[in-house]
Amino acid sequence: MADLDSPRGATPTPPDALRAAENGSSAGAFDDQHPPRADLVSDCVHCGFCLTTCPTYVLWGEEMDSPRGRIHLIAQGLEGEPLSDSMVSHFDACLGCMACVTACPSGVKYDRLIEDTRAQVERRHPRTARERMLRAAIFAVFPYPRRLRLLRGPLWAYQKSGLQKLVTRSGLLQRLAPTLATLDSLAPPLRGVPRPPRRVEARGPRRAVVGMLTGCVQSAFFPDVNSATVRILAAEGCDVLIPSGQGCCGALSVHNGRRGEAEGFARRLIDTFEQSGMDYFVVNAAGCGSSLKEYGELLADDPAYAGRAAAFAAKVRDLAELLVELGPVARRHPLPVIVAYHDACHLGHAQGIREQPRALLRGIPGLELREIAEAEICCGSAGVWNVLNPEPAAELGDRKAGAVLDTGAALLVTANPGCLMQVAAAVRRRGGSVALAHTAQVLDASLRGLGVAALTDRRA
Repeated sequence: MADLDSPRGATPTPPDALRAAENGSSAGAFDDQHPPRADLVSDCVHCGFCLTTCPTYVLWGEEMDSPRGRIHLIAQGLEGEPLSDSMVSHFDACLGCMACVTACPSGVKYDRLIEDTRAQVERRHPRTARERMLRAAIFAVFPYPRRLRLLRGPLWAYQKSGLQKLVTRSGLLQRLAPTLATLDSLAPPLRGVPRPPRRVEARGPRRAVVGMLTGCVQSAFFPDVNSATVRILAAEGCDVLIPSGQGCCGALSVHNGRRGEAEGFARRLIDTFEQSGMDYFVVNAAGCGSSLKEYGELLADDPAYAGRAAAFAAKVRDLAELLVELGPVARRHPLPVIVAYHDACHLGHAQGIREQPRALLRGIPGLELREIAEAEICCGSAGVWNVLNPEPAAELGDRKAGAVLDTGAALLVTANPGCLMQVAAAVRRRGGSVALAHTAQVLDASLRGLGVAALTDRRA
């Protein structure tokens, strides 16, 4: 294996690797079921523009934990290198934040490369018993909204009894079970919010009919975000369709190499909404929106769903994206508050949606928007990456929390439930204080004239 320790010393992709993949060889790390594509590997010219935006390279300074280093490992796998523990550890360490995709001047599709590579890893690499148990537990719960909602009762009792504060102060859980300690720190304060009805009519003339994803973590732990989303859409002239039992979109699964599982979730969601008559499908969670827009690629090999998946994906819009596309009609009431906006990675980097949320916030009278330093660096949430990698995730969270607090903003706003939980936990560790809200909650408070107090009581 070539020595790539120098940040500027990356070895070009071996020609033999490209030839092996082009000839369909399944020797080495990858089989012939969607292996990472050699032509995408060859697009990387190892310029190094990705290095300063890659969270793991920023933390460790290791070439193999940079995007170009991982691309080199992929090339070696295509050439015939086995899928070793060392190789897999570098693939596992990637957050999948896609900051490198934004930074790359050559347009390298690293997102496609790492996604295909992870699916190979999940099929072909034997993990330890502990890794298998942890991943099995995560994916037996997180992609299932009903199972997550069953946790609300015990979690509410744990929080209200004062036991959570006692456990946190003792530090015992952190020493004995870092993964459980991470989950404990991420758990948001629970609020009782009724589920929205299956259909909500537009207020005023109807401008569109939209289906809405309620999500997994969003519906279980941030139902108020969904309620705010429904009210905003109705106020802006949309009929909102929310069929029950819609399930997971598959984002967590596909981002962690569980392609078959993700395909099943995608088919079910398409079946649920396809005949609804919707003009758009609205998403208020960044990671979900990113995966939904790629349904056409995910199900491209399924003749029964390929065309349907592509048509469905074409209707997917992030909430901010749709609201800017439609244009405002509802009156905005003043919110005199200083806001720091955090770009969720799968909204900013993966979907390229940066200006739309800012435009919505700037459209609120009295609101002052401030930018966060190192905005391109992930907060460390990255789906379930912070659960699988608690220590480096905490480092990234602390770095992001420091940048947020340095803005002097009273309110941090973002568009992803994982980011809200991750940054809140980091702010608490630093002993800081800042209110947190989803973009939908801020806009909803303005439309309803609730005032700043409705937002600033949601403190980390």
